[in-house]
Amino acid sequence: MGCVLTLVGFCLWVCLMSQSSIPVASQRSGGSGNVEEGRVFINGRVAIGSTDDDFVCATLDWWPPAKCDYGTCSWGRASLLNLDLTNKILFNAIKAFSSLKIRMGGTLQDKVIYQRTGDQQPCAQFVKNSSEMFGFSEGCLPMSRWDELNQFFRDAGAVVIFGLNALSGRSIGMDGLATGAWNASDAESLIQYTVNKGYTIHGWELGNELTGNGVGAGVAADQYASDINTLQSMVQKIYASYEVKPLVIGPGGFFDASWYTEFIDKTLKSLHVVTHHIYNLGPGVDDHLIDKILDPSYLDGGSKPFQDLQSILQNSATSATAWVGEAGGAYNSGHNLVTNAFAFSFWYLDQLGMASSYGTKTYCRQTLIGGNYGLLNTTTFVPNPDYYSALLWHRLMGRNVLSTSFNGTKKIRAYAHCSKQSPGITLLLINLDGNTTLRVQVSTENDGNNRTSTLQRKNQTQRSNFASTREEYHLTAKDGDLHSQTLLLNGKVLTVNSSGSIPPLEPISVSSLDPITVAPFSVVFARFPDVNYPACSRSTQMEMDKFGLLIELLLFGVLQPIICIFF
Repeated sequence: MGCVLTLVGFCLWVCLMSQSSIPVASQRSGGSGNVEEGRVFINGRVAIGSTDDDFVCATLDWWPPAKCDYGTCSWGRASLLNLDLTNKILFNAIKAFSSLKIRMGGTLQDKVIYQRTGDQQPCAQFVKNSSEMFGFSEGCLPMSRWDELNQFFRDAGAVVIFGLNALSGRSIGMDGLATGAWNASDAESLIQYTVNKGYTIHGWELGNELTGNGVGAGVAADQYASDINTLQSMVQKIYASYEVKPLVIGPGGFFDASWYTEFIDKTLKSLHVVTHHIYNLGPGVDDHLIDKILDPSYLDGGSKPFQDLQSILQNSATSATAWVGEAGGAYNSGHNLVTNAFAFSFWYLDQLGMASSYGTKTYCRQTLIGGNYGLLNTTTFVPNPDYYSALLWHRLMGRNVLSTSFNGTKKIRAYAHCSKQSPGITLLLINLDGNTTLRVQVSTENDGNNRTSTLQRKNQTQRSNFASTREEYHLTAKDGDLHSQTLLLNGKVLTVNSSGSIPPLEPISVSSLDPITVAPFSVVFARFPDVNYPACSRSTQMEMDKFGLLIELLLFGVLQPIICIFF
């Protein structure tokens, strides 16, 4: 892998060759008349990281209707086994992303068996049983349902990741440790069937929350690494005739630094993506979830697993990249009217901004539908506020991440990316203050000597260099209620029409001479089409794209021999 590291260093040197910077200054005036000032600084000289183009991802789980938490049964018919794939809203919600990563998996994936061709045994469904791990018996995935799922996702334009049962063949001791090697025969049968049918799977992920002590059961890091190597060999064999093969992904657990370090060091040639899960708000039953969501210090604490995993990857010889494989914020199905309401957009968008800042390539939200944290309502399929937050991020925030900081009130969260598929940058502002309006002005750095000037003032004297308008998307809750499941975009309610179509997300055009007004308890995306950063230049974007492609090819083992010749 030494030649890979040389390539990485060379490509980073190329990216650093062209570089500039821009700050964003702000004022805020509260509804009560108080005014505070602050400053956002965006460094546009070089991107601090890049995400996948389809960074936003959502999960679909296995939980049956009988799954209940704290006396509430919130899953309905949202399981991979019984979800209504004919629902127009569901189809349109996925199609609107063009394309949305879908991760199929969850707690019960390690109790799923896959029906085999010609198998005469009945394909039994999950049955509630309190004496069983996770409270349910084993369940079976019929190949007829697997066909339906793949056809649906193909038509909807989804990018599919599937989580395999990693407990197959193991014995679970009284201490919860699962011992023995993974029995890969069931997975091999499913993968071979999938290839024979011509279905496209972007990645095969092994196991769910078995890292460290695990949830329900745990697997030692060295054994898990051996099993990943087995999966990689299997994928290489079955997809031997394919130039591009699916990603091998794991371990899909809660971050444990020592466990992850050992696991990564022992999967250097087999692992493409390292996944971890995030439920940092605690149990869904907690009545203080909104207090945590609105607490900047609490949100800041969420950066530690991103930072630690980034450090492990940077100090390893691996070429694997980091994903958040599942993130529902509050475990045990979330909290109704919190994790499926407007308030959760503060936590969710902050997580997207923070994760991308630490090199995370993909972020999978738990769930697309199901539980009390779905992007879609479990019963009606109508989008919850976070669905529109996710869609706006996907459409506006490009791959290249810009270093952003805010000096002033701690109640403002600020993130910036190069704009997606368009010139300029997009700034995300999150106002956690329910009593204060923030008015934001943008300043630019003239050169490398940290001299700044106000963009609005510069527009007055150099109009030929800047557009006269910018685009703004203001997100607020209906009636200002954080528990509301109705979202307003620029003051207008967002709702699907009678045919189940996702409404257009139209910005307002604002003079570039005017400050950005961020209302109390609101979110604003602001796109500046004529802010030109070296980090966002076409040449830099192309270099980042080439770099990403090279790394992908290296992961698949296509270019490694060639690169070693030249480096």
